[in-house]
This record gives sequence, structure tokens and C-alpha cells, in this order.
Amino acid sequence: MDQLMQGFKVRWTKDGKVRTSTVSYGKSSAEERRRELEGQGATGVEIVSVKPGEAL
Repeated sequence: MDQLMQGFKVRWTKDGKVRTSTVSYGKSSAEERRRELEGQGATGVEIVSVKPGEAL
């Protein structure tokens, strides 16, 4: 049975623009990136579950 790896992307708003990460993260790395972005003044930061190769 093939098991798919779960990936996460991060979406946020900065300077009035909605942005989305171009890379997929593991859960803990996505949470770390969320904290970094919030520390840089980003708002509306959310972690979104994606399937391999899925674009947001």
C-alpha cells in the first residue's frame, strides 16, 4: 500500500497582498514558518494541508 506524505503550505497577507508559500512543509516546519511570518508583521497566516503536487 502506497502511503502519501502529508504536506502543508503557508498562506499570509503582507503589504495588502495575499501570498502563498511555493514549497510544501512538514507540519512542524509550517508552524515554525507561521511564527516567523507573524514576527515579520504578516497577518492572516494560515497553514493549509495539501496533497503532493497540489497548488493553492
